[in-house]
Amino acid sequence: MIKLEGITRKYGDFTAVDDVSFTISPGEIVGLLGHNGAGKTTIMKMITGYLEPTGGRISVGGREIGGDRRGIQREIGYLPENCPVYPEMTVVDYLDYAAALHGLSEHDRPALIAAAIARTELREKALQPVATLSRGYRQRTGVAQAILHNPAILILDEPTNGLDPTQIQHMRTLITQLAEKSTIIISTHILQEVQAICDRVIIMKDGKKVLDSRLDALQTEGRLLLSVESGSQEDDAFLRSLPGVRAVSSVTADRQQGMPGRTYALTLAPGEARHPAAATIASAVHDKGWRLYSMSFESRNLETVFAELSAH
Repeated sequence: MIKLEGITRKYGDFTAVDDVSFTISPGEIVGLLGHNGAGKTTIMKMITGYLEPTGGRISVGGREIGGDRRGIQREIGYLPENCPVYPEMTVVDYLDYAAALHGLSEHDRPALIAAAIARTELREKALQPVATLSRGYRQRTGVAQAILHNPAILILDEPTNGLDPTQIQHMRTLITQLAEKSTIIISTHILQEVQAICDRVIIMKDGKKVLDSRLDALQTEGRLLLSVESGSQEDDAFLRSLPGVRAVSSVTADRQQGMPGRTYALTLAPGEARHPAAATIASAVHDKGWRLYSMSFESRNLETVFAELSAH
């Protein structure tokens, strides 16, 4: 288990990561999603122990990273956004060098390198200099060095960045296969990558965590759109007070069939059954004396959620 508690990272007066907390369980594929500069890479560097947080605590498997940095790093495979491969080396030579850095014995290295090459489908390129490889195969080489020591945790920073559509599909397949044995954290600014690969998404904005949800929950969460004839802005408070309602926003002031009306978007609390909640809300609106024009559930997915969060 990976646990972040109130993690903050500052560079002088600039706060790159601001009081972020989350827990990742074994076997999850989690996407850190956000625009460039949102704090994703900084979080990854702190989890891997390459960067110390200014405040907060990070633990992996119950051990704080500050107390057992080297031990925890042995359990992590890391693919930086720009993997530092040496262009003059062949793939095999580079992986042997990486294996030595991981502290793997000379006796074990050949078998581990062969296994990593097989898992990343690099056999045909194994004796080629890295300089001759396409971007896709360089990324595969970077992944191979990350899995040499069979880590329990894989951290991949923008693994499909710069790849063509075919290479992206190959990388997605590879990551899905690797997830059978490892917990995986992926950082990306591309929505499609999270939707195609991940079980869960953590959205970052300006160094803050603004959403943490399973993807299947996002598909069913949706907001209840409620068009009523009501009074004023103060009526927002009434809707917020209703059982099962987590948040309320005013969408539009509209007119239906010539009657004055107002449309609200109601976000239901997690786990709240949609249709029973809608019936309760309709009853409360009726008791309030409002005229109810329409009720419907908004179609919602990761794209609409990301757009909403990015707009505020």
